[in-house]
Order: sequence, then C-alpha cells, then structure tokens
Amino acid sequence: MAGRRQFLIQSSACAAVAATGLAPGTTRATAGGQAAPVAPVGPGRVLGPGPAGRWDSERVSSPCVLRGDDGVWRMWYYGRDPTFDRSIDVPTGRIGLATSNDGLRWQRVDGPGTLGAVLDPSGDPRRFDAAHVGVSFVERRGSTWWMWYSGGRRAETARPGFPMRPGLALSGDGVHWLRVEGPHGGAMLDPGRPGEPDEFMVGWPQVLQASDGSFRMYYHTRAARGFLPMLAVSEDGFRWQKRGVILEPGPRGSFDEAGIATRTVFRHGGRWLMLYEGVAPDLYRGIGLAESADGLGWRKVRGAEPNGAAFDHAPRGSGRWDARGLGCPSVVAMPDGSLRMYYIGANELEPGAQGELSTIHQIGLAVSNDGDPARWRRWDA
Repeated sequence: MAGRRQFLIQSSACAAVAATGLAPGTTRATAGGQAAPVAPVGPGRVLGPGPAGRWDSERVSSPCVLRGDDGVWRMWYYGRDPTFDRSIDVPTGRIGLATSNDGLRWQRVDGPGTLGAVLDPSGDPRRFDAAHVGVSFVERRGSTWWMWYSGGRRAETARPGFPMRPGLALSGDGVHWLRVEGPHGGAMLDPGRPGEPDEFMVGWPQVLQASDGSFRMYYHTRAARGFLPMLAVSEDGFRWQKRGVILEPGPRGSFDEAGIATRTVFRHGGRWLMLYEGVAPDLYRGIGLAESADGLGWRKVRGAEPNGAAFDHAPRGSGRWDARGLGCPSVVAMPDGSLRMYYIGANELEPGAQGELSTIHQIGLAVSNDGDPARWRRWDA
C-alpha cells in the first residue's frame, strides 16, 4: 500500500479535552444559557446529543460503525455544540468517537480536540477544511485506520463552508489523526467547473478498493435537478478521474424525487449494494436500495416500504425522533447472516422553523434479521 501512494502528512489540530459522558436525551444548555428543546426519543435511537460542555452537545450525525477483531464496536460521527459557527448551515462541525461492547450501548471517548473531539477543522485558513469537517467513511487497513471526510472553508463563496471537498486522515488508534496532504488545498479532489454537476461540492466521500486493485470514490453533490450521487476512479488512490452521475432522482411522487444524497456502498451476497438517502421535494427522507454487478453501473431495487423505500422515516406527526428524515446509513454484517444499519434521524420542524439546523439529529439502528437489504425494522420496535 505504501509503495503505491506518496503522501505528505500534516498533524491535526489539538485543543482542550472534556469529560466523558453519555447522551442524556434531555434538555441541554445553549450558548446563551437557555434550555434547548428536549431531544425526542423512540424506537431505534441509540445515541443522542451529548451533555453540555461537549463538542457534540447540539447534534450528532453520520455514524460510521465498525465491529473490530478485538470485539470493540467503534462509531465515528460528526456533530457540533451550540457555540459552533452558525453561518455553516449544515450539521457538520467536528468529528468524534464512541465505543461499545455490543453495538447498542455507547460510551463517548475523549479525544485530543476541542471539547473531546478527535478531529477539528484545520487551524490553517488556506486548507479546504478550515471551517468545518464531517466524517463519511472509516475502514481498517492493516494496523492503520483510514478516515474519509469532507470539509469546507468560510469565505470561498457566498455560502460559508462551500464548496465542500473530500479529505483523508490516518490513525493508529482511531483517536489521534494525521491529515493527508492532498493536491487541492489539502483535499483529494476538486469540485467541478461551472456548469458541471459537482461544482457545488464533492461531499461525503466513500472510497472502496475493487478486486483489480483500483479504487472507487463515491460521493454526492447538489445540482439543479436535485441531489446526485457521483463516482471517481483511481489506480493509486491519489490521482482521480471523475466518471459522472451514477443514479438519477426518482420519478414524480417518489420518495427520492429530489435526488440521492448520503449513501453507503458495500458488497453482500455476491453483489455491490448501495443504501442511499432518498430526498423528497419537501425534504422528508427515506433509505433506498440500488445494486450493481461491478460497482460502476447501478440500478434501483424496490424496497419493502409501501413507497418503494427499503426503510422509511417514522410517521408524519408522530413526534418521533426520526419522523422527518433518515440518512447517512452505515452497514455492519453480523456473523449470523443478519445486517445492522446505523443511520441518522431528524425530528420534524416546529412551525415557522427552517433549515437543517432547526432539527435535532440523532443516531439510530435498524436491523435486517434475514440479511435482506430491502427490508428493515427499528431494533427495539
């Protein structure tokens, strides 16, 4: 592996360490000392916002879950506390880690970053990830953890934090990370030129190696026709060639009419599978399924939900923690043939509220007992 890549390594920023704590799922203090809304609960939820004073006390998002050979479950995720820059209007912020003995009950791990995070935005304003970071994929290669994430700068465009670019960091223990210095202001790939689908962002990257040794980077963007999943390929994991859009938004009235956003790609039962975040025009979201013979060409598979999704948000108006939308799926195959899917859920907006930061993101778990990726249930339902 080392012989195929020549990387410059840059140390990650370090700051204060906060005390370990479990998410209470209750009222939380905001930056102004006011009580934040109670985080709603319900079937499936396994991790809510952290206690006051931690880096993730406002929200937790995008679980990347691995069950280690040592028996320890590890979940990397991103989030923020109420003091994080509100002009960055997506839920990314910092990255942290939680561990578990069973994948159900999680304990936060103190990292070397701000308020216990394991990776902060870069302290170098010239880097692509100086304003915010968000993890999207972690894997173990030999003795090293590889983390793919996305980030943005503050003042590059009229919208702070955009365009987003993909980055890579390496770690020996999953807690202390070293950034890999990519060729695009530290990033591994640049957004497209004006008019190209990914000019807005190359976000939420996932990199997998094919049987021929080549690499595929799956990511998504947002364009005029909606959220679009895209693909880039590489022979060495460093120099990338874009292959374009790999799945289109669904037809009018479908759960993914407004596009396909976050996703996880994995191999299961001899197929390449993709569980993806399907976005409706009103921004309610469910999880869809697609399959591929080679990881390059994809087709959608109808799921078990009445609307064709593989897994849908909780009923509208139910008050449940995941009644508005689901996203950022992460799949773990179990020894008994079942599957676990960790995901984020968002509650419905209060009257008059707007934007993703007006919801509470939390992390949940769904299971497929027979290993069918088209059919899921919330783990404690």
